[in-house]
Amino acid sequence: IIHVLSFCQIPCLCGSAPCLLCRCCPSGNNSTITRLIYAFFLLLGVSVACVMLIPGMEEQLKKIPGFCDGGLGTSIPGVQGHVNCDVLVGYKAVYRVCFGMAMFFLLFSLLMIKVKSSNDPRAAVHNGFWFFKFATALAISVGAFFIPEGPFTTVWFYVGMAGAFCFILIQLVLLIDFAHSWNESWVEKMEEGNSRCWYAALLSATAVNYLLSLVAIVLFYVYYTHPEGCSENKTFISVNMLLCIGASVMSILPRIQESQPRSGLLQSSVITIYTMYLTWSAMTNEPGK
Repeated sequence: IIHVLSFCQIPCLCGSAPCLLCRCCPSGNNSTITRLIYAFFLLLGVSVACVMLIPGMEEQLKKIPGFCDGGLGTSIPGVQGHVNCDVLVGYKAVYRVCFGMAMFFLLFSLLMIKVKSSNDPRAAVHNGFWFFKFATALAISVGAFFIPEGPFTTVWFYVGMAGAFCFILIQLVLLIDFAHSWNESWVEKMEEGNSRCWYAALLSATAVNYLLSLVAIVLFYVYYTHPEGCSENKTFISVNMLLCIGASVMSILPRIQESQPRSGLLQSSVITIYTMYLTWSAMTNEPGK
């Protein structure tokens, strides 16, 4: 029985159509499972990109005889010692892995244009055929490593910058919406009863966010600047701090309160601590730091 069940699970990698024989797969309109599998694809790509950034990875590859340029002399059949390990690891490899994943998701996003229900024939492709989609994602990512160096890395770097900017904006919108819902929920509970307890909780959450942000700013000046230089980091930290102060002041202005009565310092505190995280992330990834 175990062998029969294992055999029935194999067609599930290829799609929902073969599963009609064994009924071992979820229905084709199970969008939750589909989203989870696509999220797994993305997580797998991110994991591979992280592996490419592990310190010493290039040195480990150079130990393979003849694998990298300037290796130990012997050649792997079909490779002939012409692999550039600078491309296989580090930021260049991350660019190529991310390029492969981006092209994979772009391909399926174009394929699914105007698909609004599971009754659309293309929905079966969206919700099934996982083995072939995994093979496609793998093939595109591996093929990205064969793209000639030329201007690819520079162009994709700027594409990544634009994408990261849009991603951060989306995160900010989602965070503001989350903080607004959080604040609105606690204010409603405060108005319904036990106002002192909920007011203390709201005040404590806001104070903790601002306190952590203040500690972060102090640590930034201590560890990422020094009196003789680091003017870029000093400017970066100072400007972000002033912007956060400005946003906090604006959130409690009478005109803002008239338009959004449930707005307050909680939303500003969440955005402030997130801004401190972005500041730290930018400084830690700055070359030469």
